[in-house]
Amino acid sequence: MLTTNPYDDDKLREECGVFGVAGADGAAALVALGLHALQHRGQEAAGITSWDGTHFHTHRAMGHVAGNFDRDEVIRALPGTVACGHVRYSTTGETALRNVQPLYAELASGGFAVAHNGNISNAIHLRRELVQRGSIFQSTSDTETIIHLVATSGYRDLLDRFIDALKQIEGAYSLICMTPEGMIACRDPLGVRPLVMGKLGDSFIFASETVALDVVGADFVRAIDPGEMVIVKDGELRSLRPFSAIAPRPCIFEWVYFSRPDSIAEDRSVYSVRKAIGAQLALESGVEADIVVPVPDSGVPAAIGYAQESGIPFELGIIRSHYVGRTFIQPSAEVRRLGVKLKHNANRDLIHGKRIILVDDSIVRGTTSLKIVEMMREAGAAEVHMRIASPPTTHSCFYGVDTPERSKLLAAKLNVQGMADFIKADSLAFISIDGLYRALGESERRSVLPKYCDACFTGDYPTPLTDHNEQALTQLALLDEPA
Repeated sequence: MLTTNPYDDDKLREECGVFGVAGADGAAALVALGLHALQHRGQEAAGITSWDGTHFHTHRAMGHVAGNFDRDEVIRALPGTVACGHVRYSTTGETALRNVQPLYAELASGGFAVAHNGNISNAIHLRRELVQRGSIFQSTSDTETIIHLVATSGYRDLLDRFIDALKQIEGAYSLICMTPEGMIACRDPLGVRPLVMGKLGDSFIFASETVALDVVGADFVRAIDPGEMVIVKDGELRSLRPFSAIAPRPCIFEWVYFSRPDSIAEDRSVYSVRKAIGAQLALESGVEADIVVPVPDSGVPAAIGYAQESGIPFELGIIRSHYVGRTFIQPSAEVRRLGVKLKHNANRDLIHGKRIILVDDSIVRGTTSLKIVEMMREAGAAEVHMRIASPPTTHSCFYGVDTPERSKLLAAKLNVQGMADFIKADSLAFISIDGLYRALGESERRSVLPKYCDACFTGDYPTPLTDHNEQALTQLALLDEPA
């Protein structure tokens, strides 16, 4: 099978999106709408679980929300005034229906459903211990670890069992959970992954991004604070803060690429921040050129900011088709080359003879940038300069982003000039890490307790990486074994 989305295949894929409704008639239909707005956060699978006051109901499917949750019979099979949903990319666990969320289990206290945005960085370690104690796992998802920790906790009260479970896990999580006693929404103490709360009439809405609140007509109330746990029961809301307070570190890549530009993240317009990133990039790495061209669609706001700051005209030099998904044909070299042009095509008349500044959000493996530069050359560009609206991606993410192994990250292998040579650009420049912080309103990045999680650029991971470190030790032990 050939994907005709070659540019997106070389992106850092956001981990997941979650959406929950507590106290609204037709809750599942609202969740389906909310998941549509979060589709960009996970396009591999989707699921919805509802609670009708007596029973839980679940529908999960591979593929997009559209086609799976836009049929009346599906929504009718999900009755109740409480529901939560999930869109997924697989950052841990295989691509299979058994890993599609929300995950559901019958515990001693009753049904328990969980939708998880993030990644548990000690899930393998915990899973090994749980299996040794008798737990039987039904999926390969790290999220199931939470269910087993709740089930085996020594506390009696369900909320205490849940808190006990969360205190044993490392990494990043924004969770929406459903129990017979109500809905629980919570965020890890560092606030790495986003989660917001809204109101729709008397009902409470929880979502990964504010844009999902907009789609269902809900009013944005506030972000769930890092380390906060919000419980909605019988129309009443209460907030708990069961974790020790620490300095939050939300993921900086939410503003660079993951969130939709029409969302508000931590009280900042994503679109405005991306324009500011582009303006800062122009200040740091200006070059003489005729036009600024965004790599669609994620490079558009930064390219606008770059053009406004530099005074160089903004032009749509690459046109994207929004109606191409996948084509089920054999990926021969020629077909693959032609398939690229089904998705993106050079605006040849505009490009020919021009000195081009291409603006994109990131470089991962570099294969995308190489194809784009080649496209500009074939269209007759006189010069092609690449400008990237994030620092070089030198480290893998362990907090719920589908990142290649570090050995496959171009910036981990080559310096900037080497990367420019690889993608065949006349010049290449990235925004500095301090410049990225300036675009977010900071004077610079603090070396101690920086305001954001920027580990993919700096290697400064804010939590232990138990599974990764144990795997590395195992590999070293194998290398030390005599042949």
